[in-house]
Amino acid sequence: MKKLNMKISTHAAPLAIACALLASGAPAMAQSDDGVCTNRTLSGDYGFTIEGVILNPPKGVPIAPGSPLRGVALTHFDGKGNLTQVDHVVVAGLTPEQIGAPHWTPGSGTYQVNPDCTGTAVINIPGNPLAPLNLYFVLIKRGKEIHTVVNANAVTSVGIKIE
Repeated sequence: MKKLNMKISTHAAPLAIACALLASGAPAMAQSDDGVCTNRTLSGDYGFTIEGVILNPPKGVPIAPGSPLRGVALTHFDGKGNLTQVDHVVVAGLTPEQIGAPHWTPGSGTYQVNPDCTGTAVINIPGNPLAPLNLYFVLIKRGKEIHTVVNANAVTSVGIKIE
């Protein structure tokens, strides 16, 4: 009986160590190479898909509450807290050019990355009645992917770093 217990504990110890190492490595996937996220973690060009619903359009905007929204964006993050982007967004079936906007609408703004890889951003889009857009985001895969939600609307996006 003692031999059986010895064999189990001999095999259990390496297994417990392996599990502990795997568990301790899991949170690191959301972090940068140096262990915490900073504005530098979000740096370079990202391609986004955007989708959601406009909950409360501003008065005077010819969009009904609950209108679907779909789009794409190309955003450049400078690693210092500034961003520029272009997007093409279709709202309630209306393309940008149908509402008098350019095919690719430019925007710019700022962002702040927290050490836990969460963050916020503000995007200013001249002439857009929904702007400024206030976003909350989470960085994953060491900053190679970003998931966002637009505050005050049911609009989300996923961006992947262009390499």
